[in-house]
Amino acid sequence: MQGNDKPDAAKRLGIEPIGRLLLRFSIPAITGMLVNALYNIVDRIYVGRLINEIALGGLSLVGPLMTISFAFSMLFGIGAANMISMRLGEGRKEEAENALSHCLVLLFSIGITFMVLGLIFLEPLLSILGAQEGSEALNYARSYMRVILYGTPFMMCGFGMAHCTRAQGFPGITMITMLIGSILNIILDPIFIIAFRMGVEGAAWATVISQIVSAAWITIFILRGKGVLKLRLGSFKPSFKITGQIMAFGSAQFLLNFIMSGVQLLINASLGWYGAESLGVENGGDIALAAMNILGTLHMLILMPVIGINQGAQPILGYNYGAKQFNRVMRTYILAVAWATIICITGFAVCQLFPHTLVRLFTPDGSPILLEFGVWAMRVFLIFLPLNGFQIVSSNFFVVTGRPKMSIFLTLLRQMLAFIPCLLIFGRLWGLYGIAYAAPVADAFSFLLTGLLIFFELKKLVKMKNEES
Repeated sequence: MQGNDKPDAAKRLGIEPIGRLLLRFSIPAITGMLVNALYNIVDRIYVGRLINEIALGGLSLVGPLMTISFAFSMLFGIGAANMISMRLGEGRKEEAENALSHCLVLLFSIGITFMVLGLIFLEPLLSILGAQEGSEALNYARSYMRVILYGTPFMMCGFGMAHCTRAQGFPGITMITMLIGSILNIILDPIFIIAFRMGVEGAAWATVISQIVSAAWITIFILRGKGVLKLRLGSFKPSFKITGQIMAFGSAQFLLNFIMSGVQLLINASLGWYGAESLGVENGGDIALAAMNILGTLHMLILMPVIGINQGAQPILGYNYGAKQFNRVMRTYILAVAWATIICITGFAVCQLFPHTLVRLFTPDGSPILLEFGVWAMRVFLIFLPLNGFQIVSSNFFVVTGRPKMSIFLTLLRQMLAFIPCLLIFGRLWGLYGIAYAAPVADAFSFLLTGLLIFFELKKLVKMKNEES
């Protein structure tokens, strides 16, 4: 899209039919997120099949560190994307361009900092990841994370720039960016793991190289001025005000992932504490880590399309809210919740009907104990999965309506205020099996409170719509 057509990419957000817009913006996001999830699944399938099930546990151990880096990507990437879509809806293009420039500088700076600190303090960080003394999985975690850290700045930049491009009305470019990295990773995985015999380090290098290529692609697209906004690094001047606005817009997603990191750490530690006793084998902690890695990967695969719908709805919601077209805001939200719920129900059905097949997909030669616990945990952990779509879309809705604190509260509600107490209490009562019971209880409680709060928010939106009529 060139010349005078560029502004129309954003303006169409306020005039095209909602269903068509949401489909056009969601499909690229869903495709990209699905491919991203699939490459993680393929990564773990290769590790589980070509190395062993304990190596899967090692990848689970480094999950909290990777989630923290992703949290900062969300803080500045999603924050800038939210700000860009709203500023374009308000006709404030210069502020949108400032947000874009700040996003790239902030992401690369934080990425470099995270990489350097991670490499320096890797051993102390590994010591608190939750593995028990003598854990074989910890050695795999060390080898994998030492390599992954080199790709952190590129992962952050690629993620942030892709979402800022989508916010300008170019969802297809965002999809291509994700496809490039994910497909390349799928291709490189067997080459590094099998041909080069590099084990988990090979899987890590495949990921790093893919992140570098993906980040280079989207950055070149933006620097060549093909979007609605231009990246003006030559005249860039740091602004605490703009940085603060970006952080406010991205704070809910940042907190979600930051808290998820803490929850992952607590889960890993609990698996180590209760694994051997509950499963009756010496390496029960490592087996439990492997099982939860499989479960977490499948859960992520199901939620990625939901997140894609949420991301597809975000520029539509943000633009129309900024333009005070509240009827379009309402219809977009309802449609996004409906699609997200359908996906969650479908994923729930597959996991409940075929749990043995799904576990064996990762470790065909895995131990009977892994199969038994993995199948049971999958059925219990995901029992209220159909409620997750509503929770994700509704939490983000409060950011769009200018109430990030409410979005933060709902984020904290499920991940910390509800889940962590259940995890600690149920773990003490039922050991390893209590960890699985915590998730559905937290899901149900969060759904009820979110439903109550969103009811009043939609009621307020209807009132604003009537006042504008």
